[in-house]
Amino acid sequence: MTITRRQFGWNALVLVAAGAANLLPRASLAKTKEFEVTHSKEEWKELLTPTQYYVLREEGTERPFTSPLNDEKRKGTFACAGCDLPLFSSDTKFDSGTGWPSFWAPIKGAVEQNTDMSLGMVRQEVHCSRCGGHLGHVFEDGPKPTGLRYCINGVALKFIPA
Repeated sequence: MTITRRQFGWNALVLVAAGAANLLPRASLAKTKEFEVTHSKEEWKELLTPTQYYVLREEGTERPFTSPLNDEKRKGTFACAGCDLPLFSSDTKFDSGTGWPSFWAPIKGAVEQNTDMSLGMVRQEVHCSRCGGHLGHVFEDGPKPTGLRYCINGVALKFIPA
């Protein structure tokens, strides 16, 4: 099988871009800022389930449509699974169809954002303002009144009924 110069060029470009995407720095709030609630890696592993640790402390993502909180319809508050800080009110929750609990606004001062350039794209990552736990990302395709969609890992939350 022969490969043309053009095919070689495109393949090389794709490989370089894929490699560069993995080398881009990820400005993690959890690693660059002091938070009110802090624990050692070992303490976090004792406090959280393995999946919670993966999402909250290693900035992972749970599989879509796996969280029971995605279908939670009761009135109440969604708090951080790492430190219990109230993050989102059920009044701002909506069904985005993405497979993760989605909200159009957090509780004031509850979350912080930073730029995430992983996976070859630029996104706004959302963290708990008290413990720095990774929650998910915020996108500009949500409903009124904010037009925002806070796409949050259900495993990073705990629901407190009203």
